[in-house]
Amino acid sequence: MSTPVWLITAASSGFGKYTAIEALKNGHKVIATARNSKKIEDLRSQGAVTMDLDVTQPLDELQNIAKKAQAKFDRIDYLVNAAGYVLEGAVEEASPKETYDQFNVNVFGVLNVTRAVLPYMRQQRSGVIAHFGSLGSWTGGPAGGLYCATKWAISGVTEGLRAEVAPFGIEVCCIEPGYFRTGFLNPGARVTTETRLKEYDETAVGEVRKVFNQTDNNQLGDVEKGCRVIFEVLTKKGRKEVPIRLVLGSDCYEVIKGKCDSTKELLEEWKEVACSTDHAA
Repeated sequence: MSTPVWLITAASSGFGKYTAIEALKNGHKVIATARNSKKIEDLRSQGAVTMDLDVTQPLDELQNIAKKAQAKFDRIDYLVNAAGYVLEGAVEEASPKETYDQFNVNVFGVLNVTRAVLPYMRQQRSGVIAHFGSLGSWTGGPAGGLYCATKWAISGVTEGLRAEVAPFGIEVCCIEPGYFRTGFLNPGARVTTETRLKEYDETAVGEVRKVFNQTDNNQLGDVEKGCRVIFEVLTKKGRKEVPIRLVLGSDCYEVIKGKCDSTKELLEEWKEVACSTDHAA
């Protein structure tokens, strides 16, 4: 059997980087990508093939990169779409361009990279695609509503795509981490809206801004442990299939459980109203 090959975006830090390291440690081949591959020379020294890839490039350019990646080992078994960032700001504060840029990286880029790689997986009749959702896939929040919207979108796309490509032997998973100690909330990685309205300072938006600052570098989750789990789940160690969702972190577990419970309560509370709109029998 051929040695499995991983193609990973945003491998310069966080989940992308440590997933690449975990795959290499287990003897798999890795094609690690970043907007500037010079930033992932450490992965090259550990045995990875490195390539430049910006998820916001046009689809035809991403298709050319995928073609070159495929040619390296004549297959791609795992695609990990790890690129993403958080836009901090109230919905009103975010400009149309800032909003588009958030969706362009977190959603459209994921879609286009996937479109570029899927033909090769279909041809080989196998593969695993992992997208990154978030705790924010389940609950919107002040100062991060647009980020959460992108992660809700990723979860929805995952469900649809999983059903579409299952006949070709391809599995799709949405990885949904809570707060992990990566550079995600570091200044520079966390983008803030250019406009900041003082009216929001004493609201939940202002409180979340403070929480982001306090949480940075103090997150509960251990990214190396998280990536070890990601590797084991995607490679189906001791399991028959890859789950549609992989929740990581006790904080994420509690948020999702609470959201499910509160949604069920809301649904039952408004059941009579919801069912009153049917045509009469």
